[in-house]
Amino acid sequence: MPKAAKSKKAPPPTPYAEPKSKKPEPTGPVWEAKPKHFGIGQDILPKRNLTRYVRWPKYVRIQRQRKVLYQRLKVPPSINQFTNKLDKNVQTNLFKLLHKYRPESKAEKKERLQASAEKVEKGEADESKKPLFIKCGIHHITKLCEQKKAQLVVIAADLVIWLPAVCRKMDIPYCIIPSKARIGALVHQKNATAIALTGVRPE
Repeated sequence: MPKAAKSKKAPPPTPYAEPKSKKPEPTGPVWEAKPKHFGIGQDILPKRNLTRYVRWPKYVRIQRQRKVLYQRLKVPPSINQFTNKLDKNVQTNLFKLLHKYRPESKAEKKERLQASAEKVEKGEADESKKPLFIKCGIHHITKLCEQKKAQLVVIAADLVIWLPAVCRKMDIPYCIIPSKARIGALVHQKNATAIALTGVRPE
């Protein structure tokens, strides 16, 4: 009898990565999605920033509106020039100079005039000249500038807007200082908006 044909062996299967089975999502009361409903009698609304919805007092509203307006408005140059003030070191040197030219008090003036009158009565020649002092008073300083007699003008307030313009026109040097009280103390007053020097002693 003929021999039976040998059956061929099947080749081994090629190795491949088994598909990863997706893990089933956990279910239960802890992980269950619970969308919130904010209807009447439902979930409570989260806390919000309600400052925009608060009815603020009138003075607070005016403060905030003023701040916004100041940010939007442009300052005119005639007023803005008063922001360019002298620094502290220059101010101290200036006040050292001005302190030497403080105007005399009423008592000192009375003594000086009395002494000069006594000299005239005795028949002596009174050679004493009127001493150099700081000039104060806005109108007086404006006239001095117009007559080109002022040599230095010190301005302390943004109320005298015309004075820097007059100084520039007449080529008179001027400076701006923040304190009105400090200038007032030089001329025996509580406050002074401007002072001027008309001359300096040779020494």
